[in-house]
Amino acid sequence: MKRGSRLKKLLAVAVLAIVCIGTAELAVCRVADPVLYERIMTPVRRTASSAWAMVSDGARTVYRVASDGASSVWDKAASAVTGVLRKDGEELESQAVLEPDEEPIALADPTVTALEQRETGEVLTGGNREVFYYNQTDETWADQPYGRDTLGRYGCGPTCLSMAVSSLTDRAVDPGEMAQWAAENGHWARRSGSYLSIVNGVAAAYGLEVESLPDCDSERLRLELAAGKMAVALMTKGHFTNGGHFILLRGATLDGGILVADPSSRERSLAVWDPQVILDELSKSRSSGAPLWLLSPADS
Repeated sequence: MKRGSRLKKLLAVAVLAIVCIGTAELAVCRVADPVLYERIMTPVRRTASSAWAMVSDGARTVYRVASDGASSVWDKAASAVTGVLRKDGEELESQAVLEPDEEPIALADPTVTALEQRETGEVLTGGNREVFYYNQTDETWADQPYGRDTLGRYGCGPTCLSMAVSSLTDRAVDPGEMAQWAAENGHWARRSGSYLSIVNGVAAAYGLEVESLPDCDSERLRLELAAGKMAVALMTKGHFTNGGHFILLRGATLDGGILVADPSSRERSLAVWDPQVILDELSKSRSSGAPLWLLSPADS
């Protein structure tokens, strides 16, 4: 037998003997002198407890990182294949600002609708009521947080609903405030925009009546808007976006056109739209009342 191997064996036997003797002595000490036994064991238990906590925390961190990473990889893979991000049972087209391929509609006559600067901010005229206008890409809001994203990139939902609340109630709510509320109340969807639950959530929190119109026709839409109500519309690829996008339908003209407030485009907000174009480009989603929600003041 080699000398090195022999020494290792002797060392192992010696360590085992020390452990056995120490354990036996501790057992005797526990019976003969409980106070001394506790004095010896207390720091040992404390150290062992701390070590176990560190190991447990480390294991939880590794699990969380692995889970988040796997979820992120799955989301990206699903998005690459289908163009749709799946979030908590909802199928969300990304609401990142994506300019549409369709040619823009011609601007309306200023006597029909205009964007005016007031002391309180920008206001869209026309229809049955004036509408406070906010644009998510303005430097005032663009870099403000929406969860861990930014309003300028993913904030069409909060911006659209800040316009609705500010116009239908006596409370002015800017996009930054609405984005903070939405994120704190679980409506922010990471790198996707907003969960579709944001519309019903905002209506309940800010005192608005909400009604889902999943299969609305052009005549019903014109009548509801002409009566002074507004509608949040979830759009898909077409004249408004190349992905998913919230806009506000804010009124109807005398000849049956639809006025909108687009949170990422002043130009599109100053056009008169054929109601059928809007209906044809609504999202196919039916989650949380999508793709069309009618809003009105609670006392109307």
